Amino acid sequence: MTPSAASRRVRIGIDTGGTFTDVVAVDEDSGEIVTTKTPSTPVDPAEGFLAGIDKVLAVMGLDGTAVSAVSHGTTVATNKLLEGKVENLGFITTEGYRHVLEIARQSVPDGYGNSYFWVKPPRIVPADRVRTVGGRLAVDGSEVRPFDEADAVAAARFFRDLGISTIGVCFLHSYADPRHELAMRDVLAREHPDATVSISSEVLREYREYERSVTTLVDAAVKPNIRRYVENIGRRLADYAHGASVPFYVMKSNGGVLSAAEVVHQPITTVLSGPAAGALGAAVVARAAGVDRVLTCDGGGTSTDVTVVVGGRPALTTEGTVGAYPSKIPMIDVVTVGAGGGSIAWVTPEGTLKVGPQSAGADPGPVCYGRGGTEPTITDAHLVLGRIPAHLLGGEVPLDADAAQAAVAGLAGRLGLEPAACANGILEISAWNQANALRQISVKRGLDVRDFTLVTFGGSGSLLACRLVDVLGLDGVLVPPDPGNLSAYGLLTVDVRNDYVRTAVARQTRLDHQRMDGIVTELTAQADEALAREGFAPADRRFERTADVRYYGQAFEVRVTVPDGPVDDALTARVAEQFHDEHRALYGYDLRTDVRQEVEWVNLRVTGVGPIRTPELPEAAPGTGAQVARTGTRRADFGDGWCEAVLYDRARLGAGDVVSGPAVIEEFGSTVPLHPGFRAEVDAHRNLRITRTGGSPS
Repeated sequence: MTPSAASRRVRIGIDTGGTFTDVVAVDEDSGEIVTTKTPSTPVDPAEGFLAGIDKVLAVMGLDGTAVSAVSHGTTVATNKLLEGKVENLGFITTEGYRHVLEIARQSVPDGYGNSYFWVKPPRIVPADRVRTVGGRLAVDGSEVRPFDEADAVAAARFFRDLGISTIGVCFLHSYADPRHELAMRDVLAREHPDATVSISSEVLREYREYERSVTTLVDAAVKPNIRRYVENIGRRLADYAHGASVPFYVMKSNGGVLSAAEVVHQPITTVLSGPAAGALGAAVVARAAGVDRVLTCDGGGTSTDVTVVVGGRPALTTEGTVGAYPSKIPMIDVVTVGAGGGSIAWVTPEGTLKVGPQSAGADPGPVCYGRGGTEPTITDAHLVLGRIPAHLLGGEVPLDADAAQAAVAGLAGRLGLEPAACANGILEISAWNQANALRQISVKRGLDVRDFTLVTFGGSGSLLACRLVDVLGLDGVLVPPDPGNLSAYGLLTVDVRNDYVRTAVARQTRLDHQRMDGIVTELTAQADEALAREGFAPADRRFERTADVRYYGQAFEVRVTVPDGPVDDALTARVAEQFHDEHRALYGYDLRTDVRQEVEWVNLRVTGVGPIRTPELPEAAPGTGAQVARTGTRRADFGDGWCEAVLYDRARLGAGDVVSGPAVIEEFGSTVPLHPGFRAEVDAHRNLRITRTGGSPS
């Protein structure tokens, strides 16, 4: 029996992008999945957030009282950093280390062959807003000099009198013992109670002073914005649900979610919130389709995000950056390129055509949106070439083809090209930008791109799928159903995850097993306590143990799994063997037989996991032939001149149906242009499997 509207409960995933806010709702009883999109509202993202909930509930015939939980992917933290809006920020560090941000990390981007000059990353805090405090801890956490409270009071009053209310604190070796940082926070609470403070021993308890300092400052910089944002949405959700408490989770960069109440204490964990959700959604889809090695391509309005998924899990890194700032937190290994639907095509002073990274965003958007945009974008080029329909979202967003044609023609005139040739050039550059990002995430990490299937999603992610097959030599592409909403779906597939780390540097032959076991026990207790606060029963709490390991003398580490059980000789030997294997897989060699080369442990990590039920992927009804989904034809140019492309309504395609190019497969939130020489077959889970069938790649 179908539950009544009064008793139905739905979980909702909402991913706020630069152009559209994507929404997926799943009925917890029937498993029904409903998707929709609504324009984003950059001035107040909460407006688009709530409009999306309204829209999906209206489709389901429900009101706000039916919402049982909301999971959200947000770009609030990312945008603040990408836009360079880091202001009113102060830094307190150990006496004698005032210039740690100025010294930075001595590395040359892209190698010496591509850089004539090395440019240091920008300072996140100006030198005149750095204060030092006396006191010193040794590498093992023992106190060399006591904390100087007089210096601490002077620093707190300096920032208070200057009106600086966001402060990061990073003292030397505080990863080994946080006592001096805790004392500094107490002084700030007393002398400058209005300040928002982040201390490094709570943000990133591992060594390397520069990265730990910047990561702590990034956390402090985004903390006020994240707090205001999630508290605002939390209040409005309660009003929306007529006073009922609605569990509200925020996506983290590590591939998990965390309650809004907890995330305000660790806002840096949200810096890659949106891309992480898409990678997890793609992993679920690929696993159901029986695909083990996947490259993801998440195309939005502003950018395209790519990552690697092997064995159903996206690759993780702690060497990521947000904007220009290193952030050594666990995050899904994502590479971003400015090749979204709103990326602007422009001419350099030398007269060459470029695409991105500047974007028209949601407001004014591409020229064809009719909202005041004047510069041609990737979306305008697709429209000029007939590869997308004259509307988006099933007709909700009409597109002005004449305006797009005029904008592209104007750019073409400056280049001495015909409009169609110019539009094809825009898309070719965009395809190569995406292909280079995919190579960066694969080939530059020792992986053969030809061993992977490409999963494309996002509103613009599948528009260049066929061209990417040819450029990269891929076997094929998997396009999930409702690809424009896959990131929002991914939000409903992830568990609560919290990471804890402690530096414990020691060579394999000198390991103090008792000390290491104590650290692992302490980290596990912290993770357990966090899961208890999130409401998980003891039986539902799971813990993953890993370690960062390297060969003695190396500068960076490889993360390996640490098995369950006490830390003893047998366990550490197993970890060392696994490290050798991982090192060979990453770099093509290992040194396990070199008796002169020791393995060195660097960091111990524990991740607490609280499971959340994943909605089942619906199966496709058997197809009756692609002809039933045919809706007409349209003139289109796929790079080899104009032809008549057949149009298909994807919602009417069933399992086993095959579409051959030239064709355009359209649905509510996305479009798949199928080039001549390609075919798309619908599988049992409604995915489109695209492969080349004939002709030679151009």
